[in-house]
Amino acid sequence: IGVANPISVYVKTDRTSQEDSLIVECINEVFDFRPEAIINCLNLKRPIYKQLASYGHLGRTDLDLTWEKTDRAEKIRTLFESKQ
Repeated sequence: IGVANPISVYVKTDRTSQEDSLIVECINEVFDFRPEAIINCLNLKRPIYKQLASYGHLGRTDLDLTWEKTDRAEKIRTLFESKQ
């Protein structure tokens, strides 16, 4: 963390894909991993941390948590299919 490009991106496909490196390539094209971009994308500067102190920060449907969204999955899928 703290660098413009991540040192590594790990994708766990449980051996269901022979194209792991291609999936990683697509993820790197769709997501901006620079620290400030992550902060902006996840809207981390809003006051949500007190609410997250109890009941955890994953799988919460009672809060509008940006990291729970899957809005980029289709873009990754489309990009992956176009590269095969």
